[in-house]
Amino acid sequence: MSSNEPRRTALDALHRSLGATMTDFAGWDMPLRYGSERDEHNAVRTRAGLFDLSHMGEITVTGSQAAALLDHALVGNIGGVKPGRARYTMICREDGGILDDLIVYRLGETEFMVVANASNAQTVLDALVGRSAGFDAEVRDDRDAYALLAVQGPESPAILASLTDADLDGLKYYAGLPGTVAGVPALIARTGYTGEDGFELFVKPEHAVELWQALTKAGEGAGLVPCGLSCRDTLRLEAGMPLYGNELSTSLTPFDAGLGRVVKFEKEGDFVGRAALAEAAERAAAEPPRVLVGLVAQGRRVPRAGYAVVAGGEVIGEVTSGAPSPTLGKPIAMAYVDAAHAAPGTEGVGVDIRGSHEPYEVVALPFYKRQK
Repeated sequence: MSSNEPRRTALDALHRSLGATMTDFAGWDMPLRYGSERDEHNAVRTRAGLFDLSHMGEITVTGSQAAALLDHALVGNIGGVKPGRARYTMICREDGGILDDLIVYRLGETEFMVVANASNAQTVLDALVGRSAGFDAEVRDDRDAYALLAVQGPESPAILASLTDADLDGLKYYAGLPGTVAGVPALIARTGYTGEDGFELFVKPEHAVELWQALTKAGEGAGLVPCGLSCRDTLRLEAGMPLYGNELSTSLTPFDAGLGRVVKFEKEGDFVGRAALAEAAERAAAEPPRVLVGLVAQGRRVPRAGYAVVAGGEVIGEVTSGAPSPTLGKPIAMAYVDAAHAAPGTEGVGVDIRGSHEPYEVVALPFYKRQK
């Protein structure tokens, strides 16, 4: 296979046998949809969906100073994460720009797994290796060591419970524990990117097909369906979850993105980007930057990333993500807009869609929040 061809996950042949429409995503050949993306979306909201997320980038950090390295390299307080728990955090440049948003799992006292977005996995790996100098810690590229399957939706706990003896009731959100699922050794994590309850299962690639088939069989009576990246995007958009390359980039700090809460200045020692992020925090407090808001269409035209948000004939922001919302039945978007136009209910806001200013309602994020 030439280096220009996309990589294939361990489930590639299975996806094709199911009739999946495949697409190149961050250098991987991934299932976009199997049938109707709206049906897949609604299945996750009301029943359950099964995803192949093996394109995500796993990086293992081990050693007596693994926690100290991650506290230096990332903006979060990773040393404060208890074994068995996970934390959402970011890795930033020295100037405060976001390199990626991450989930870090603490697998043991001296072992962590950093999960990066597929498009940034090499960048994150290189940064962690570079920042490990002087620490008694090893950074290991484990991208080929894992396949990642996700079961998401209100029926997912019951489906998974039928295949494992692990204590799912005691497994909190953003926690993970080792166990077996259908006899397959797995890291069982209660995490996801859909706004629903669900689990992500890290397994060896050679076990991926066996586990997919077992989950499919267990989910037959619960309405579980295979789901592609297309509905994953509309699910995360409804849930107001940022996507790197859309809501997050190196040109934005966490404070610009409204996610300053992930930066932990109170942790011990210096960390990469600390000085720049302290300045960004002061700027944001003194003069709020553009605010990430939700927009709901009053018409039927769909906004896309990069479209201008307008008010009173002036450009006041830019759409970062937009799509038809199956749950709301209307087009929706996330956008950065000037603080003066960010309050929910602000009138006179529109999106410039090919020269026509389509009316939109400003709403608070998220668009959708599941009932507990």
